[in-house]
Amino acid sequence: MQNRIFTGAVVVLVSLAGSACSQKKVAAAAPVKAPVPVEEKKAPAPVAAERPAPRQEAAPAVARSRTPDEATKKVIQNLLDKIQDAYFDYDKYTIRPDAEVALRANVKELAEILRQYPDYKLVVEGYCDERGSEEYNVALGDARAKHAKEFMASLGLPTDQMRTISYGKARQVCQEASEDCWQKNRRAHISQP
Repeated sequence: MQNRIFTGAVVVLVSLAGSACSQKKVAAAAPVKAPVPVEEKKAPAPVAAERPAPRQEAAPAVARSRTPDEATKKVIQNLLDKIQDAYFDYDKYTIRPDAEVALRANVKELAEILRQYPDYKLVVEGYCDERGSEEYNVALGDARAKHAKEFMASLGLPTDQMRTISYGKARQVCQEASEDCWQKNRRAHISQP
């Protein structure tokens, strides 16, 4: 009897085990749900290739002259005519207050024009009266021209666009032997080449 019970128990156990396995198989064999299709983003339809617009040649850049034309030279001369000569005391080359005022006139406008023409140079001329030796007056005239140039550069004129020259006691504007006349000859003058 024990054997029968044992056999019956084994049969029950086997049946349960079999049904459990079949359930697992059923569960495993159950149809798998198909994945929800993901909507694909379509690339935009190819657009017919557009022809590029015909390439237009850029207008050739007009090279700016490094020196002014005749009309601009006239404008420069008009400005220079407004800048009075700078006068100096006897045997001196320092800029006097009245010379500073004379040299300041229209310098800003003149500087703007010069910067547009980097190869163009003004001339700062130094002069002396007739007294003293030729060598001494050439040196003094040179010192006057250089000091006037430095002062003009401090006002904005490009230093490299001014050159100096000394005429010493040559090219006198007044020929009388008087202090008034000598004063007119002790000067710095700015000119075009």
